[in-house]
Amino acid sequence: MNTGMIAIHNNLTKQKQPFQPIDPQNVRMYVCGMTVYDFCHIGHARVLVVFDIIYRHLCHEFGQSHVTYIRNITDIDDKIIARANENNEDITALTSRYITAMNEDAERLGILPPSTEPKATDHIAEITAMIQALMDKNIAYQAKSGDVLYAVKQFPDYGKLSGKKIEDLRSGERVDIDESKRDPLDFVLWKMAKPGEPSWSSPWGEGRPGWHIECSAMSTHCLGNHFDIHGGGMDLQFPHHENEIAQSEGATGETFANVWIHNGFVRIDDEKMSKSLGNFFTIREVTEKYAPEVLRYFILTSHYRSPLNYSDVHLDNAKAALTTLYTALRGITVQNIALDDNDAYVQSFMKAMDDDFNTPEALSVLFEIAKEINLHRQTDNAKAQNFANLLISLASQLGILQSDPESYFQQTSSGDEGLDASTVEQMIADRNSARAAKDFATSDRLRDELLANNIILEDGKDGTSWRRK
Repeated sequence: MNTGMIAIHNNLTKQKQPFQPIDPQNVRMYVCGMTVYDFCHIGHARVLVVFDIIYRHLCHEFGQSHVTYIRNITDIDDKIIARANENNEDITALTSRYITAMNEDAERLGILPPSTEPKATDHIAEITAMIQALMDKNIAYQAKSGDVLYAVKQFPDYGKLSGKKIEDLRSGERVDIDESKRDPLDFVLWKMAKPGEPSWSSPWGEGRPGWHIECSAMSTHCLGNHFDIHGGGMDLQFPHHENEIAQSEGATGETFANVWIHNGFVRIDDEKMSKSLGNFFTIREVTEKYAPEVLRYFILTSHYRSPLNYSDVHLDNAKAALTTLYTALRGITVQNIALDDNDAYVQSFMKAMDDDFNTPEALSVLFEIAKEINLHRQTDNAKAQNFANLLISLASQLGILQSDPESYFQQTSSGDEGLDASTVEQMIADRNSARAAKDFATSDRLRDELLANNIILEDGKDGTSWRRK
C-alpha cells in the first residue's frame, strides 16, 4: 500500500487538495458513463482510461476491496429515441447492442470493470422517489405541459461548480423560452410521454426521466447521499453536473460529492472534435490502424486535465514509445511483484501518481527503469530480471505492458489484413532452411517478402525473432 497522500484538483474548489475520504474503508466514486446509441468515440476512450487510472491508484492506496467505482449507463434519452426511430429498431435492442460494443471497446483498452454499472431504466423507482422529494420541498413543480421541472431559484447554491451566476445565465437565455417554465433556467426532471415513446408510470402521469435526474438517483442509490468523488468529461460540468448537485442536495439536504474531477477535451489536429467538422473518430476506427494499447498509452501521455490533441503523428509517437518499453522486456521472463515502498523508483512513480494522477511523469519513471534493464542485460541477468519485474509491476498501475513482448510485437490492429503469425513463422522456418543450405537468394527473397508485408526480422544468438513494423 502506498504511504503517501493523494492530492487531487477539486473542480468544486478550483484547488489541488489532499484527498481525505469520508471513510477510508469505503472510498466511493461515481463517473458519468455512456449514452448508448452509437459506438464509443475517442472522447469516451479518454473518460474510460482516465477514470480507470484513478480507480487503479485508489485501489493501490486503499485496497481494492475498500473502493467502490460506479459508472452508469444512460439507456433512455432523446438521442436514443431518435436513433431507434431512424433505424426502425426497438430501443432495448439498440441500447443492448451498443452496451455490448462499449464493453468490447473497454476490454480491448484494458479498462477494469467498475464495481457496478447501473442502467437508468433499472432505477425508475429511485428516480421518481427523488423527484417526489423535490416536489414535497417545493423545489420542483409540474408545469402546464405536464412535465415536472426543477425550480432553480429555490436552490441558492446553483452555479457553485461551474462558477456561473444565475443572473448572468438568465439574461443570456433566448427570448422564446418555454412558456410553461416559471424561470428560463428551470430544467426537466420528468418528461410526459409522447405517442410511440417508451414511458413509465409516475405520480405525474406516464413519462420518462430527464437526463440529469438519472445520475442523481443512480449515484445516491449506489453510494449514498454523500460520497467522495464524482467525475466525468469537462463538457459535463455545466449544465449536467451543476444540475446533479442542485437535484441531489435539494432532495437530501446533504452535501452531494466532496471532490469533482473532470478530464479535458479531445482535439483533432488542434481543432475541436466534432461530427460537423468531419474529424470525429470512434475507438473502433482508431484501432483499425493502431493497437488498443497504443491508444491507451497515448491518452496517458497528457495530464488528464489538459486538452488531448489527437493526430496520427502523436499515435505514431505513442507506438514508438511503447515499443521502446516492450523492447526492454524482450527475452526476459517477468512476473508482477509486490512493490517495495522503499525503492527509489517506486517512490518516484507513486509521487507522480499521488500528485493529481500525473501519468506523464509516471511514464518517465518507467523509461528510467527500462534504461536500467538495458544497462544490465549483458552483464547482470539477475539485476535485469529484477528491474524488468519492477517495470511491469509499476506499469500494471497504468494498465500497460501486461502482454507478452513477443505477442505485442506480433499483434495486428483490428483492421490489419497482414500476414498471420503462423504464415510468418513458416516463412521464417523456410528462410532458416535456405540459409543453412547456403541458398542466400531464397533467404533474401523471403526476408524481402516479409519486409514488404511490414514484418521485420531480427537475427540473434537464440534464433530469429520478428515484429510488425
